[in-house]
Amino acid sequence: MLKLFDWTIKPEVFNMDDRLFRDAMGKFATGVTVLTTENDGEPHGMTANGFMSVSLDPKLVVISIGHKAKFLKKVSASQKFAVNILAQDQEHYSRHFSGKPDGEPVQFDVLEGIPVLEGVIAQIACNVIASHIEGDHTLFIGKVIDLKLEDKDPLLFFGGQYRRLGQLEVV
Repeated sequence: MLKLFDWTIKPEVFNMDDRLFRDAMGKFATGVTVLTTENDGEPHGMTANGFMSVSLDPKLVVISIGHKAKFLKKVSASQKFAVNILAQDQEHYSRHFSGKPDGEPVQFDVLEGIPVLEGVIAQIACNVIASHIEGDHTLFIGKVIDLKLEDKDPLLFFGGQYRRLGQLEVV
């Protein structure tokens, strides 16, 4: 057994089946985002659910980008990105930026010099202040420099499928 931070890690965990791990991670419902940046005057984007807030003071977020993603080089070069949190009627954006475009051109707005998607729940513009390579991903810490919000219901992803909020129940 290996010791790491006083936790015992079983050797069989290192041989865990990739599909089993993906299925377990799919049990965590997430919002859907499209990350955007700009290089040489061209907007670029990718669909991602590896996003979270990190700090309120200063206002920081983190995004996670796989090493095989073309978007990784784009953010590394620009040192800026935007997080676009999708509304429930924007599954087409998610599909488009995950490599399944429907042929419709994407219209961009601009927030702090960064391309953002029109009509999303939130547009969050960030400057990269740090990056960390962890496993097969790079984590980018972004300092929030501006944001815009709209009052809409989110597009969700759970169990490998897009979902929408049902009636919310107070518990």
